[in-house]
Amino acid sequence: MLRPRAMCKRWIDALDSNPLLGLQLCMSIKTPDLDAAYGLQSPEDNRQLYAEWAGDYDDGFAAREDYQLPAHTARAFVAAGGQGPVLDVGAGTGLCGAILAGLGVGPIDAADISAEMLERAMRKDIYRDAIETDLNQGIPAPRESYSGIVSSGTFTHGHLGPEVFPALLRVARPGAQFAISINARHFEEKGFDLALRRMAQGQIENLKLPQVRIYGDLAAGPHKDDLAYIALFEKS
Repeated sequence: MLRPRAMCKRWIDALDSNPLLGLQLCMSIKTPDLDAAYGLQSPEDNRQLYAEWAGDYDDGFAAREDYQLPAHTARAFVAAGGQGPVLDVGAGTGLCGAILAGLGVGPIDAADISAEMLERAMRKDIYRDAIETDLNQGIPAPRESYSGIVSSGTFTHGHLGPEVFPALLRVARPGAQFAISINARHFEEKGFDLALRRMAQGQIENLKLPQVRIYGDLAAGPHKDDLAYIALFEKS
């Protein structure tokens, strides 16, 4: 499937005799936004959306919506005693990683399904390495590689559930600190509550679930008051 920008280029190239029509067709395409993210259904949907969104994610979406979840997640991790090496799961463009680095945490590796988002993240010069991966297929890193696991926004839109938690535990060392944000609307619906309770029977300990606002006071629109849990726990 062609991405919107590629489609625009093809239409304009093919319509040299009427470029205005090509521009009108381009304007009719739905651009990436929060509603599109909430509607993701598959890994391929994810790749396509974030490939198109990567270029203006920070200055567009994050700034416009006063996106506070990455900061909440990073600060909760540090407050809980988290330290590196850290894997930033679903790192995106590096918003959470940048906060962690600013708080003195490192080294940090970035994992994400989107090569385009990872490319933007690596430009920030805060990550040691980038790992392009679909979490449903596991994480291509050695067992017990990390002393900390953070994730901000990856479990926010409902397209990824707790079935990937074993992959996160596999790459975490015993005692590793986790800080995983989970959209409050999906917490029970997608089975996160049950999964965490089961994990607390021997796989994890010191589970805490503080609740935070995903967006700040400058946010507008139907999602401005959305909440998330930050699942804080340690690997047993």
